[in-house]
Amino acid sequence: MSRLRRTVHGLVDGALRPLGLELRRRRPTVRTVLERIEGAALRPATVLDVGAAYGDWAAECAAVFPAARYLLIEPLEEFTPFLREREASLSDARHLCLAAARDDGEATIHVHADLVGSSLLDEQDRSLSGIGDRVVRAATIDTIVAETGSAGPFLLKVDAQGAELDVLAGAPGTLDETLAVVLEVSFQAFFVGGPEVGEVVRAMAERGFVLYDVVEPLYRPLDGALAQADAVFVPVSSPLRSDPRFVDAVGRARRDADFREGFESRLRRISRR
Repeated sequence: MSRLRRTVHGLVDGALRPLGLELRRRRPTVRTVLERIEGAALRPATVLDVGAAYGDWAAECAAVFPAARYLLIEPLEEFTPFLREREASLSDARHLCLAAARDDGEATIHVHADLVGSSLLDEQDRSLSGIGDRVVRAATIDTIVAETGSAGPFLLKVDAQGAELDVLAGAPGTLDETLAVVLEVSFQAFFVGGPEVGEVVRAMAERGFVLYDVVEPLYRPLDGALAQADAVFVPVSSPLRSDPRFVDAVGRARRDADFREGFESRLRRISRR
């Protein structure tokens, strides 16, 4: 950071701190990652939004990939009015009221009072309030793709409250044609039998995908610890990984100059002691 930039940053930060605010670089969001994918000329023909809820994620994705087909997969019928609205607002979208799962058939979902926390898995926190259990239709991603006549390449988002790897177990064929996978991952053992982030990274590596970015962190109110985030995985051979440089030549020169300025400034302070 140059002297002028450090000065401006310091002045703005100093003005904000009495208000309990702090100046920080804006964290990347799922939208910025989607724009990077599009910038690499990677465009999905079909986007599968597993755990669609209100359909907000699909709408955000459609702002980047408006020509894609959208499959809005959500097992809770309470969200149907919102997803029907998304069907009408997107150019090519279809709402499927079912649970994406490891196998075709039926599944029991534990419905929470907040609805979005509902899961096929039990919560470790036994005091969590819930509406009750509900049996819903279940289908694998590969079955859904075949039944809807959807074609790749695919972009897959899975927010299944701890059951993400079970969902992917039913998608081997789809993953072969997938440009990127966005998974909600947990940094705490919230679900009985649910994987934590390390296990998810290993499981994705076995499928030929590597961690590309982590966005949208969620911190638990209990103690402020990192609880969940959206992890973006891409194939090992993805064009997004083709450039091994950390920064381009112009950026490197700027960083070197900033380092030298800072290094010499600290050296002068030491010499005056």
